[in-house]
Amino acid sequence: MIILGLILLLIGMFANIPILTTIGTILIVVGVVLWILGATGRAVGGRKYWY
Repeated sequence: MIILGLILLLIGMFANIPILTTIGTILIVVGVVLWILGATGRAVGGRKYWY
């Protein structure tokens, strides 16, 4: 998600398309938050393990 956000952010900046820049920024922020939550061992989405 972080990589996709970074790609969209760069395309939005170089092509001067503001919606891609906005979506890319949002994806980067959400990806970093989920990454931090996963690194701390907190269950994301209600389940820590899937059986």
